[in-house]
Amino acid sequence: MATKTYQEILSQAEDLSPDDQLRLVEQLAGKLRRRMSSGKTRSITELEGLGQEIWHGIDAQEYVDAERNSWNG
Repeated sequence: MATKTYQEILSQAEDLSPDDQLRLVEQLAGKLRRRMSSGKTRSITELEGLGQEIWHGIDAQEYVDAERNSWNG
């Protein structure tokens, strides 16, 4: 079976009725969703260290104290 190009498939899809086009899109989206969700699960710990450069030169306790003071008006 010959592999079809994206453009060939798109052209064939354009020949479908609007109802069939919608059904095709829904089925493709469902298949893609399942394929993506069956992959590796993510962990919040992957975010560790992101943005750390923002905090260089800032004293953590001074920052927290300033934030707390801003709550009091």
